[in-house]
Amino acid sequence: MIGYIALGSNVGDRSRHLMLAVAAIAREGVAVTRRSGLYETAPVGGPQGQGAYLNAVVEVETDLTPEELFAVLCRIENELGRERLVYHGPRTIDLDLLMMGNETRTTPTLHLPHPRMHERLFVLEPMAEMAPGVVHPVLGKTVAQLRADLTGVTALGMSPGRELAGLRVLVTGSTGGIGRAIALELASAGAWIVVHGRRDGDEVAEAIHRRGGRAEMLRADLREQEGCQRLAATAWEAFGALDAVINNAGADTLTGEAAHWSFERKLEELLRVDVLATLMLSRDLGQRMKARGRGVVVNMGWDQAETGMEGDSGELFATTKGAVMCFSRSLALSLSPEVRVHCLAPGWIRTAWGETASAVWQERVQRETPQQRWGTPEDVAVATRWLLSPRAGYFHGQTVKINGGAIR
Repeated sequence: MIGYIALGSNVGDRSRHLMLAVAAIAREGVAVTRRSGLYETAPVGGPQGQGAYLNAVVEVETDLTPEELFAVLCRIENELGRERLVYHGPRTIDLDLLMMGNETRTTPTLHLPHPRMHERLFVLEPMAEMAPGVVHPVLGKTVAQLRADLTGVTALGMSPGRELAGLRVLVTGSTGGIGRAIALELASAGAWIVVHGRRDGDEVAEAIHRRGGRAEMLRADLREQEGCQRLAATAWEAFGALDAVINNAGADTLTGEAAHWSFERKLEELLRVDVLATLMLSRDLGQRMKARGRGVVVNMGWDQAETGMEGDSGELFATTKGAVMCFSRSLALSLSPEVRVHCLAPGWIRTAWGETASAVWQERVQRETPQQRWGTPEDVAVATRWLLSPRAGYFHGQTVKINGGAIR
C-alpha cells in the first residue's frame, strides 16, 4: 500500500532529526519511495516564542496496515526524543500519517486521511512538489487542487505535476531497480506505462494502478531478436501507439550466478541486451514515432564509458555502454526533428550490486563522488521525467550524466 507521511521538527538540529526519522522508517521494512524537499515554516498554534519548523513529506510503500504503520511512527517519535508536555509545543520530531491509499479511519487514535492535511500549507506544499496528482479519498480533490484552494493561486492549462498526462511510454527492464523507479515516477506525472520484464512484473503495474495510474505488463526476452520485435509490436498496440521509449533493460553481470561467468560470456550477454536490444527497439519504435510526427527515445549509457575504469567490469561496460552512447548521438540525427533522443549515463547508483558491495567499494563511491553518496534509482527517474516533459523540448542528442558531479 502507498502512504504519505509528514515530518516536522523545530528543536535542535532540525534537518538531522528529519534525516534520522526517514532512516528509522526505512529500517522498519517500509520502503521510502520518494521524498520532498525541506520547507521552513512558522509554527501554527502552541505557545509563543517557538522556533520555525522544517517540514517535509515522504511517500512510502508497505505491507503494514494503517494501524501498524501509525504505531511504528509513534515509536520512532519516542525514540527520537519527542515530548508531549505542551499542546502544539516544540518537538524534536513530528510524524503524521497523512494518507494510505484510499483507506479511511475514524477511531480515537487514528484518523485517515489526516483530518487537517487540507488546511495545512506546510503539508500541501511539500506534498504538491512530490505527488500533486494524488487524490484525497474523502474530498475528491488532488493535492495540487487542495493547495490551490489554500493559496488562491490556480495554474491554467496542464495540472501541476501532471505534465506527462496521457503520454504512452514503454519502459524496458522496469520490474525492479532503476526501471521500476522510472516507471513509477513517469506514472506519477500522468504517463501511461507499458511495464516490461523477462519474467514477473505484475507488482509494478499494480503499484501504478494503486496510484491511480494506467499500466500494461508485457513479457519479452530481449536476448533474442524475435523477442525485441515482438515487444516493439505489442507495446505499440497496448495503448494504440507510443509517445516515448525508455531503453533501460540491461544484463546483470555483477550479481548472482552471472557474476562468476567468464569475460566472454558476460560480453555476449551485454552485447545482446544492452546494445543490440537497445538498437533494435530504438530504431523500430523511433521510426514509428517519427512517422507520427513526435516522440522521445531515452537510452542508458554509463558515466565512466568515456573516461575508463580498470578491471573486467570497466572494460565490459565501457565497450557496451560506450556503444549505446555513440549510437544515441547518431540516432538523434536520424530521427530529427520529429523525435528527440537522449542518453542518460548513471554513475554509482545503489541497485542490487550496490546494496551488497564491499567496504572497499563503499569507500570508493564516497571518494569519487563530490556529493559523497550513492545515487538512487529515483535520481535517475526524475531526470528521465524531465527529459520527457515539454520543458525539455529543445534538449536533443545529449548524454546526461547522473553521477553526483563525479568527473573521473
